[in-house]
Amino acid sequence: MFAGVVLDIPTRALEGAFDYAVPPALEATCMVGATVLVPFSHRRAVGYVVRTSEREPEGVDPRKLKPVEEVLAPSAFDEVAVRVAAWMAREYACPLCDALRPFLAPGQSVRVTRDSEGAPWHLAGEKVGPVDERWVSLAEGAAGFTPRANATRQREVLEALSSGPVRMAELSATMPGSASAVAALERHGAVRVELRRRVRGADETTTLSSARAKRPDRLTDGQVEALDAIRDACEAGRGDVVVVDGVTGSGKTEVYLDAIERVRAQGRGALVLVPEISLTAQTVGRFRSRFGDDVAILHSRLSAGERFDQWDLVRRGEAHVVVGARSALFAPLRDVGLVIIDEEHEWTYKQESAPRYHAREVAARLAAERGCALVLGSATPSLEALERCREGSWGGVRWTRVRMPERPGSARLPSVRVVDMTQQFAGGNRSIFSAPLTEALQDVAEKRQKAVLMLNRRGFANFLMCRECGAVPECPHCSTALTYHERTHSLVCHTCGRSWPQRAYPDPSTRCPNCGSRYLAAFGVGTQRVEDELRMLLPEDVEVIRMDADTTRGKGDHQRLLERFDAAECAVLVGTQMIAKGLDFPEVTLVGVVNADTTLKLPDFRAAERTYDLLEQVAGRAGRGEEPGQVIVQTYWATHPAVVAVARHERSIFVDAELAERREGGYPPFSRLTNVICWGRDARAVREVLDAVAAELRRRLAGAGDWEVLGPTDCLKAKVKDRVRRHLLVKSPVASEPGPLLDACVRAVRVPRGVNVAIDVDAYDMM
Repeated sequence: MFAGVVLDIPTRALEGAFDYAVPPALEATCMVGATVLVPFSHRRAVGYVVRTSEREPEGVDPRKLKPVEEVLAPSAFDEVAVRVAAWMAREYACPLCDALRPFLAPGQSVRVTRDSEGAPWHLAGEKVGPVDERWVSLAEGAAGFTPRANATRQREVLEALSSGPVRMAELSATMPGSASAVAALERHGAVRVELRRRVRGADETTTLSSARAKRPDRLTDGQVEALDAIRDACEAGRGDVVVVDGVTGSGKTEVYLDAIERVRAQGRGALVLVPEISLTAQTVGRFRSRFGDDVAILHSRLSAGERFDQWDLVRRGEAHVVVGARSALFAPLRDVGLVIIDEEHEWTYKQESAPRYHAREVAARLAAERGCALVLGSATPSLEALERCREGSWGGVRWTRVRMPERPGSARLPSVRVVDMTQQFAGGNRSIFSAPLTEALQDVAEKRQKAVLMLNRRGFANFLMCRECGAVPECPHCSTALTYHERTHSLVCHTCGRSWPQRAYPDPSTRCPNCGSRYLAAFGVGTQRVEDELRMLLPEDVEVIRMDADTTRGKGDHQRLLERFDAAECAVLVGTQMIAKGLDFPEVTLVGVVNADTTLKLPDFRAAERTYDLLEQVAGRAGRGEEPGQVIVQTYWATHPAVVAVARHERSIFVDAELAERREGGYPPFSRLTNVICWGRDARAVREVLDAVAAELRRRLAGAGDWEVLGPTDCLKAKVKDRVRRHLLVKSPVASEPGPLLDACVRAVRVPRGVNVAIDVDAYDMM
């Protein structure tokens, strides 16, 4: 038997798989997806089996093939996953081992060690294997056994077991000395001790009222049409895509649940992706209320052991519905009948480290390989998805768009009011809240209702600035202005995470680091400041809950804060973008956007689209119950098409203007945009490497008028963690494959030690 092994050596110099012989003793375990230890170039290396065969490899003397030495981990993926990974490696210009890693068991490392000379090798790193617990139960012979008169502990154990099996750990905790009593009873045949697998992460529960999926009495016409389209895509069995374009609160989750029920009735499974960790408690609760223990959860806030157990449930075929973040796409679900990506427009579906894939594109490839359907749901579908639906096909499969323009029952879309903050300022209002928003918040408090306030910042203010010399404190390791956090009196770099103690004016100890002036004052608005202003504005019995990256660092923090908001009689939820989508609280009657312009003014061609998506999504949190909802958007750019479209609930106002600009500038969805980034401590070496890559690329593209190379130039974040950063942008036709070309260009250039080059195909982060 022979095996093709991809070595886990992330370099562009190694391509494809290497052939090895499989010793007879390993034939049963050395299968596709296994992690193995093999000899390579006078050392041992970890690798992944991507093919096996009993036929001798062509052009190779089988007697010269080196043998696989050990199987380090059992199979984690199948042949279909190998094909998807090979496509990812080509599409996103990364080594094949990088594309295979997402398919591995959670927590699996690539380093090997052994306890002593001659001992077997094993993977180093986190202990994430299965946990077996000892359970004690009465044996069949227990009725005929009577403990000695002085064996008090044995009688107590038998009495405890009379109502059913008990974990040994619980017996030991409640009855000191029970371990020896159990051992004696086991010798007499009175009790039975067995190992049972404990599944971590399966006991997560929530009190969120929105985490229960009550089956509606009837579906809306839009829901019925969406389910019919999904059924047709499933029956086609070729990877067809259905875009469920439903307004916020239109019941897209019920469509997902019904569609999965049909797939499960056929014995197949489903993958469901959500963009925000804050949505998992609500989403998982809804899916478990419909599918029970058939649901596995995969997201980054689980411990390594919990992720492994949930992943292993899927691998062993004990769970067939997988819910999680983008990494859940790689779960070992063999018979996939449906893939669902909720809020498909979200930029969080783009991986920003190798392999730099987009979950939507990988899901489309996976659906085509598995012969299943892909469902993309959103109230604000991405312009790429809308354009593909307009064309009717993409990549050889059909793209269908289904509209769901109404909310079920009596719920209606909220009214939206845009407040021009320039006029508020001209009228003498210096508060962060406009007069209409202040009045609306006080009305919510008076009526004992709930409100959501969103802004795109965390911390107390955006930055500190000296009013005498104009200096703004920056991180010495990154070209980033430091964010001021008033609660901790510190300046924090949100790029590298470092912080420095600092007080702001009017504290008498304040000093400008540049000129020594005491007038170092806070500028801008952050979540902490909004929280403080709210507490001064509203009565004490109105609960103010802040939800941002600072208050959700720990495991379960998202869920705990949302449960507090859900249980409160009257409350205001203040947060960043994480509260803008997916959350379902029927009691919310007011949504306020404190500063709509933050994302609008970023140097990014997607800035307007992101702003529109965010405003439309957060506006949809209001009016989901019987009470009508209202949305107040504060902005200094009230005439921008993105703002006007949200105010009128007319997407075309934004989309038509945005597509015209994108077409004229040659930006996606009318092209593909690739960002080539180079970084390192030596600025000269970084410049020389990227200049050489650009020259090689321009040489190869000579005469190709439909490609455009921009740069190289410094990145907007020109320094991060003491590494200087430069990049170049490549625009190419929609049907092009920039990955292989750019990969070849980087291979052709000598890259010295300490300099790194990354190719980000279909880039989202231009900073």
